[in-house]
Amino acid sequence: MTGALQVYAGPAAKARLAERGLRAEDIGLIPAAAGGPKGLILNGLDQHIFGDWLARSRQTVHLVGASIGAWRMATAALAHRGVAHAFEVMAEAYVTQEYDVLPGEKRPRPEGVSRRFGEILADIFEGREAEVLAHPRLRLHIVTSRGRAGLLAREGKLRTPLGYLGAFAANAVSRPLLGRFLERVIFSDPRDRLPLSLSDFTSREVHLSRANLRSALLASCSIPFWLQAQHDLPGAPRGAYWDGGITDYHLHLDYRALQSSGAPLVLYPHFQRQVVPGWLDKALKHRHRATGFLDNVVLLCPSPEWVASLPGAKLPDRNDFIHLDAEERRRRWRVAVAEGRRLADEFVALSRQDTLHALSL
Repeated sequence: MTGALQVYAGPAAKARLAERGLRAEDIGLIPAAAGGPKGLILNGLDQHIFGDWLARSRQTVHLVGASIGAWRMATAALAHRGVAHAFEVMAEAYVTQEYDVLPGEKRPRPEGVSRRFGEILADIFEGREAEVLAHPRLRLHIVTSRGRAGLLAREGKLRTPLGYLGAFAANAVSRPLLGRFLERVIFSDPRDRLPLSLSDFTSREVHLSRANLRSALLASCSIPFWLQAQHDLPGAPRGAYWDGGITDYHLHLDYRALQSSGAPLVLYPHFQRQVVPGWLDKALKHRHRATGFLDNVVLLCPSPEWVASLPGAKLPDRNDFIHLDAEERRRRWRVAVAEGRRLADEFVALSRQDTLHALSL
């Protein structure tokens, strides 16, 4: 049977794995990508990593996520007294989400999706924000994309499409030019700032708090034109906030600063090998290559051959809302979540090896 889990690593991480294997005490940061339902495939792996494996170490671990990745990492920070249950609740909430479509329309309206998705997050996190921010070891950082002065400063029927058209054109020329339209805003645990350089893109950090945790999560999941922008988040600069995946689709951040720390590796459970910088870079294949930013990254992902064995021969994705009826979509997504536990089983075996020979990123 084809193996389900593949391990890739940057040069520094690859050398360390070959020397001493994959050890929980070596992990200083865990990123979590945007990508909607694709992230469901990692649910079993998340349960094991946060519920068992990391418990063998004592160091502080930073969690940085965008969109569904932010939801996954917030779940990890919420769950230090019941990880498996917390991730099961998250998966079921994601699988069973439903949105009303008005007669004569093909898609639900953004205002309805935002309202319902906000209710889902409230069911899980309302009244428990302090638990997330008080986790003894984990430090949560939520990535959002904020519209800068001009067309994207506020949401509007005309200004938003025009603003994103300009952002698309600017990004096609140069990723830094996208920063004229959108900036990366990270809501960070106030106990410890994110230990990375953010000079690669227009960025700022603000404190994550009980007052803004749920609104930051909702903003980080607010895909343009599918959900409404979230405006004027508590404790943050005024403006329109969208999905963190717009600026940082797969969090291709500069992780090298961790190499000088006591926990120098980045463990990256991901649903594919490529770490794409921004959502607007999906079609720009030349930006999908690994860079020096990823030298100390250990990336875990499902093998393409194993993915082909899943329902529909693919990972769950957002188009399933359009092409499948609700019952079939839920069935397929639940199968994917259940099958994803094999990734955790194979990770257990790999993490017990004294040395580990990873593929090159």
